[in-house]
Amino acid sequence: MEEGRFRKKITWFTFAFSLFVVWVHSYNAELFLGRTEAGVRVDRFEHFIGESVGQIAVPGFFMISAYLFYRNFGWGSLKRKWVSRFHSILIPYLLWNTIYYLGYVIGSRLPFVGRVMGKGLVPVNLSHFLDSILHFRYLYVFWYLKQLILLILLAPILYWILKRFWSGLLFLGAVFWLVWEAANLPLINEDALFYYSLGAFAALHGRQLERPWSRRRFWTGVGFVAAGIGNYYLTMRYFLPGTTVLYRALTPAGLWLMVDEKRLPELRPWMEYNFFLYAVHFALVRLLNKTAAFLAPPSVWFPIALYLVMPFLMAAVSYRGASVLQRFAPGVWRVLNGRR
Repeated sequence: MEEGRFRKKITWFTFAFSLFVVWVHSYNAELFLGRTEAGVRVDRFEHFIGESVGQIAVPGFFMISAYLFYRNFGWGSLKRKWVSRFHSILIPYLLWNTIYYLGYVIGSRLPFVGRVMGKGLVPVNLSHFLDSILHFRYLYVFWYLKQLILLILLAPILYWILKRFWSGLLFLGAVFWLVWEAANLPLINEDALFYYSLGAFAALHGRQLERPWSRRRFWTGVGFVAAGIGNYYLTMRYFLPGTTVLYRALTPAGLWLMVDEKRLPELRPWMEYNFFLYAVHFALVRLLNKTAAFLAPPSVWFPIALYLVMPFLMAAVSYRGASVLQRFAPGVWRVLNGRR
């Protein structure tokens, strides 16, 4: 696969995953309908979309992030990769958590906004500030970035294990066993470790993923997705943590194989702001849902419609916000967006 097509396909997938993530954070049935029978039905519908589609997004992010980190990786490139991720992940993680903390501090002191936020009066002190930064108290979606930071720090250990085919397979099997047993590792989520290690292993041993699309690849992808759906069924029926992880790993991998990069439409400008969309959508979704529920009369169809269009609303709003920042504060934009 040509490098340009590979990068284009990566952008398409990260954009799609960014939209899926918004669905995971847009549940609104209880806000609009309370704990009523209609509310339960709407909630069930929204969770079906969020669980079946939305929840493949973050595993997809982990696998793509790992693949890009370990693509063409060697000991000599470790420092360069770490420096790059320092700017693209760690600095934005700290800054966005600080922005959200300050936003909640200010918002909690404004009468209407404070009621919509529902957080009470947010304390202003060093310990609470540090806690909000280190534990993403007000930007819950950044649990992913915190895990990613920790996994990137483990690069020397992971590379030493995964660069050898058989030790890599044994490691993946051991991590999957931890997932199946619902073990709790210190600091690292075992499912995040599995997704990330899988992406790293693919980069180190499976560069055929970058080969041009073919019918054989398509049907292999169909098999992956079918296996993923089968594991989703087992998850819904038996609530097994291992089948959940298999569904969320197999499905995005299968979709990657199925999609013909030559037939992907040209990228549009608003598709290349995925990190910014990921960072800003959480507060905007909550504010929009709570404000609409406060102002709109009870309805079954309105929350469903709002839920379905929410990812596209967030993409449009974040694009406009990014455009303003780029125009009037390009330096700030570059830092907040991790030099992307």
